[in-house]
Amino acid sequence: MRKILPVLLAALTLVLTGCSNAPAESSPTQDTTTAAVSETTPLTVTFMKVGKADGMILQTANHTAVIDCGEKSDGKKMVARLQEYGVETVDYLILSHYDQDHIGGAPKVIENFEIGHVIGAKQQEDSKRYDKLSEALDAKNLTLELPGTPTTFTLDDAEFTLYPHKAGDYRDGYDNNCSLVVKVTHHNETLLFTGDAMEERLAEIMDIGDCDLLKVPYHGREIANLPTFLSKVTPEYAVISTNEEELAESTVTALQEIGAETHITFQDGNIIAVSDGSSIAITTEGLPAEETT
Repeated sequence: MRKILPVLLAALTLVLTGCSNAPAESSPTQDTTTAAVSETTPLTVTFMKVGKADGMILQTANHTAVIDCGEKSDGKKMVARLQEYGVETVDYLILSHYDQDHIGGAPKVIENFEIGHVIGAKQQEDSKRYDKLSEALDAKNLTLELPGTPTTFTLDDAEFTLYPHKAGDYRDGYDNNCSLVVKVTHHNETLLFTGDAMEERLAEIMDIGDCDLLKVPYHGREIANLPTFLSKVTPEYAVISTNEEELAESTVTALQEIGAETHITFQDGNIIAVSDGSSIAITTEGLPAEETT
C-alpha cells in the first residue's frame, strides 16, 4: 500500500533563485562507453540529505553517475558516501544547472575521483561558483560537455537520456529553467530527474512520458503547472530534496492527489531507491540523532 505524505504547514516560504549571464564552454559528446550486460542488474539511486539542495548517486553493476553535488559544504558528504560505496571512478558527473545548491560540492568530487565525463546545462553563466567549477575541471584536464540536443548513453543495463532546455531565454528563473533533465530507463522502470525546472521548463517536457520515480522539481516549491505535469508523468514514487521551509503545501497536495508515495530528505534523511528492472523499492536512513532531539 502506498504511503501518502501528510500535509505540512499551510504557510511555507517560496524562494526564487536569481539568474546570471556569461558564455558557457565546450561541446557535447553524443555517445559514450558502455559495459554490455545481458542479464538484469540492479540500479541504485541514493538521494543525499543535503538541505535545500540536490545531490544524487546512481550506481549500476559496474558504473557510477552523479547528478548534482549540493552546496560547497556538501562536497565532503558526497565524497564520503562515494568512498563508502567503494567508488574510484565517476563515469558521469551531470550538473543540472549552475546554482550553488547544485554545483557547490562538485569541485570536491572532481578533486577526489577519476571522472569520465562532466555534462552540464548549456546556459550562460558568470559567477564565483562557476569559476570554482571551471578551476577544478582545468586542474584535471576535463572538458564540460554541453549537449544542445537530447543525448543518450548507457551504463550497463540502464539508459540515460539528457534533455537540454529549448528556449533561448525565460521570463522567470533563467538558471532554473535551463535545468538539464535526466531520464533513466532501467528495463521496465523509468526514473526522471528534473533539476530546478520551473513553469516554462515543465511546459517544454510535458510529453516526456510516464515515469515510475520522479525527483520533484525545484525542491518542492510551488509551480503553477506542476499538477498538470504530474498528471502527465504519473509517478508511483516521488522524492523531494529540500528543507522544511521550502516545501509548498500545493506540491504536497498535488502529489497526494495522484497517489504518489512521497519521501522527502528533511524528514527521511538519505533516501535509497533500488530498481530491479520491474519494480522499485525505497528505503530511508532516517535523521541523525542530533537532528531528532
